[in-house]
Amino acid sequence: MHIFYTPDIDPEASAYTLSEEESKHCIRVMRLKVGDTVVLVDGKGGSFRAEIIDAHPKRTSLSICSFNEQRRRSSYRIHVAVAPTKNIERYEWFLEKATEIGVDEITPIICEHSERKDVKSDRLVRVLIAAMKQSKQSFLPKLNDTRKIGDFLKTETDAKCFIAHCDAGEKAYLNEQVKPGEDVTILIGPEGDFSTEEIGMALSLGCQPISLGVTRLRTETAGVIACLETAIINR
Repeated sequence: MHIFYTPDIDPEASAYTLSEEESKHCIRVMRLKVGDTVVLVDGKGGSFRAEIIDAHPKRTSLSICSFNEQRRRSSYRIHVAVAPTKNIERYEWFLEKATEIGVDEITPIICEHSERKDVKSDRLVRVLIAAMKQSKQSFLPKLNDTRKIGDFLKTETDAKCFIAHCDAGEKAYLNEQVKPGEDVTILIGPEGDFSTEEIGMALSLGCQPISLGVTRLRTETAGVIACLETAIINR
C-alpha cells in the first residue's frame, strides 16, 4: 500500500488534504484514483488508513478510515553523530540505510579533519522521509543541526556513548559493549578520522573507544555498521 508523509495530521481527524508535493506524487506519479486506499504517517508513530475521495493533483482529499499509534520505534534508542562526507551523496546513502535499519537521531558533527563543513538540512530531511516511507515505518529519525564535535560532546550525556576511531589502543568491539534495550550514542569521524585531541576529549568525557571490525571503513559504511550491529543486538 502506498505511504504518504503527513506531519501535520491530527490524530482525531476524519479527513485530510495532502500537500501539493504529495498530491502530485499520489495522482501524477502513482496514478492513484478515487476509492484507492493509502497509508498516511506523521513521523511520530502515527499511522492512518485513508481513502481518496478527490483525486486532485494539487490538493488530494482523503477520508480517514482508521488510526494506529506506536508509542516507541523499538525498545532502544540509537543516536549516531557522524561527520559529513566530502561527497554528500555518500552521506545521503548512510541516512537512507540507517533509516531502513532503524536509527532514532542523527547529528552531523564537524571535526578537525572534516573536508565538508556544512550540509543542506532540507535535502537530507527529504532523504530521511523517502527512506521512512520506502521501509514502511511511521517514525522519522530526528536530524539535528550541524555541530562542532567539542560542543556536541559537552552536552550529549543522556545515553551510553561510544567513539569509533582508528588510532592505536585497546578497543572492544561494539557488539561486546552494547546491551539489549540500552540507549546509545555512537560517534563516527570524517574520512581523515578524529584527531588525537578529539579522541582524548571524548574519552575524558566518558565515551568508550570501540572497533567496528578489522578493516578500515569509510565514514558512511561505519555509520551503517554501527546501526546494524545495534539493531541485531536488540532483535
